[in-house]
Amino acid sequence: MPQLTTFVSAGRRILPNQWDLVAFAAILAVLTAVARSYHGILAPLPVPSESPITLDYWQLPYYAFRTTLRMFAALAASLVFTFTYATLAAKSRRAEMVLIPVLDVLQSVPILGFLSFTVTFFLGLFPGNTFGAELAAIFAIFTSQAWNMAFSFYQSLRTVPRDLDEVARGFRLTGWQKFWQLEAPFAMPGLIWNTMMSMSGGWFFVVASEAITEGDTTMALPGVGSYIAKANDEGNWSAIGAAVLTMGIVILLYDQLLFRPIVAWAAKFRVELSVSQDVESSWVLNLIKRTHWLRLGVTPIFAALRGVSLLPVRLPTIAPPRSSSSDEPSRLIDAIWILIVIAVAAWAAWLTITYIATELNWDEVLHVFVLTFYTLIRVVVLMALASVVWVPISVWIGLRPRWAEAVQPIAQFLAAFPVNLLFGAAVSLVLAFNLNPNIWLSLLIVFGTQWYIVFNTIGGAAAFPNDLREAVANFRIRGWRWWTQVIIPGVAPYYLTGAITASGGSWNASIVAEYVKWKDHTVVAQGVGSYIAEATDKGDFPRIVLGVAMMSLFVTLFNRLFWRRLYAIAERRLRL
Repeated sequence: MPQLTTFVSAGRRILPNQWDLVAFAAILAVLTAVARSYHGILAPLPVPSESPITLDYWQLPYYAFRTTLRMFAALAASLVFTFTYATLAAKSRRAEMVLIPVLDVLQSVPILGFLSFTVTFFLGLFPGNTFGAELAAIFAIFTSQAWNMAFSFYQSLRTVPRDLDEVARGFRLTGWQKFWQLEAPFAMPGLIWNTMMSMSGGWFFVVASEAITEGDTTMALPGVGSYIAKANDEGNWSAIGAAVLTMGIVILLYDQLLFRPIVAWAAKFRVELSVSQDVESSWVLNLIKRTHWLRLGVTPIFAALRGVSLLPVRLPTIAPPRSSSSDEPSRLIDAIWILIVIAVAAWAAWLTITYIATELNWDEVLHVFVLTFYTLIRVVVLMALASVVWVPISVWIGLRPRWAEAVQPIAQFLAAFPVNLLFGAAVSLVLAFNLNPNIWLSLLIVFGTQWYIVFNTIGGAAAFPNDLREAVANFRIRGWRWWTQVIIPGVAPYYLTGAITASGGSWNASIVAEYVKWKDHTVVAQGVGSYIAEATDKGDFPRIVLGVAMMSLFVTLFNRLFWRRLYAIAERRLRL
């Protein structure tokens, strides 16, 4: 009998359990769907006159999976960009002088501008093949995801607690070890919430990214975005409703299967001395912990990755450490670097001015300056309203993991909702009630960008140390004093990251929101967004360049003079 018991026990350790079977079935289903989509990705390009999109409801699952594959491919590229670009900007003072202003401009440049310059390049790499068009669509989605994630990671690297930094120096960790053992884990909570926001941002622009235009021809890639665009053109509201329902189901699936387990797993990276009684949970993570074969399979992989992160690799010094006061950088090198940056900026400005001057005069430049100022007022007012409304709500949600778990998929769906589906209602209301489009169309600007503030503030509140919360409770700090002296300073770096990306996204969204077309009606609000949109419709490239250049100039100056100053105060005075 003891031998039988030993045999049964050994069998349980060797054989897979029922949870392994569930996990393997899910993995096999995903691999099968990827294999099916693979044939469509490498198919020849369809004839421009023949649209591959049908409004048949049964095609929606296939379209949804094709769109999701593009978004996860763009997300992988965004993560690589984030870990390189943001790290370089955070570690090097000289690189930061260039990389952060460039990032400010990139997030405000219209996504359609990226498409017009990259479609020809990607189609040329794979002539006659759908793969080139797929790469162009993935790149367009990448431009709607990467900037937000890069800003979040940069903010986290700049606000690592000083005591933990001293501990890392005390253990003589190399730059490589410090990055993977301290800085990257500290950045995880904020980066994960911003990754969720980036996925929703990808849905927000998926309609534009899946319609590839080259010259006078437009190719629609199979996907939910193309389905929505065709249903919108035909005024088929039942098909639009089916597409929105499909989008909601897909968001719920990847939230439960991917993001919820990652959020629960990353809770261990919080900087706190005591553990809260309310902890994040995930049924998928619990299922994985109960498996036998799956854990045995992934354990060597994680062990190898941990071994790599602990390698005593000494990275080349990019720039003198920021915290070093005795090792000041060479003023001569600083002066040369600044001169190079100024020279490159002056050269780019000269090329832009020369091109614009071929057809436009200074009166046009002054006109665009005034229009850009109108858009600036809209952005500032909308950011203030969104902050007043959403910061208290987001803090309340972030401090309650159970509520955050319930709200997470809903917020992702609302952030992903394509704003062009509201055009019909917006135009109808403006015309029916004779409303002022300069005021009421502005709401379309903030519809998609307000969620950057929501997700970042929730992430900041969720990362707020539990031991500080207990200390505040013991000292009975409540009410207005709690808001002004505890939680707002605690979430300020996260909020500012969200506000900066929301502000940049609002400039981008103004191109869509200030020039709204629905069937035979067009409603225009005064601003640089409508100026660029009208110039794009007419193919007037000098005016497009002038509008984008003026927008980029305003964004850069506003971020430098306002957001970055607030950010520096938060970094200097509000670090844990």
